Amino acid sequence: MKFPTSKSKLVRILSGAIGALLVAVAVYFVAMNGIVARANSEVPSDLDYSTTRVSDNDLFRVSYVSSQDIVPVNQMHQWILHVETGDGQPVENAVIAVDGDMPQHGHGLPTHPEVTEYLGNGDYLVEGMKFQMGGWWVMDFTITSKGQTDAVHFNMMLD
Repeated sequence: MKFPTSKSKLVRILSGAIGALLVAVAVYFVAMNGIVARANSEVPSDLDYSTTRVSDNDLFRVSYVSSQDIVPVNQMHQWILHVETGDGQPVENAVIAVDGDMPQHGHGLPTHPEVTEYLGNGDYLVEGMKFQMGGWWVMDFTITSKGQTDAVHFNMMLD
């Protein structure tokens, strides 16, 4: 017995649609499991919350100061980022990329902060800083100077 072509085609289409739906549901549950696991993970107990750090490959010593006494939540503010070489010389006219995220929540900043001005003596103005909630944040700065690139990371616990 042979099914009509149109019915056979309908069965193939429905089978494909059901298969795609099952894959989508599986992907959703895997993704949600990862998000819940991150949100329920604990903040590492050995985090360094210093405002002065050495870059990953020891090329730069970097520090920051917020325009507010305490780094605020839900408020635009600025930072002054100071960059110097390992031997303490100011790094002049570097190119600096800015990024930040909440490792436990899997999201970044609500703004796109950037270095807008070199102030001299290794100081750089970072504008557009805003943290939308309290918790553990990591700010990342990728610094390029004289053909060398390195990154530095600052952990912060905001109230």
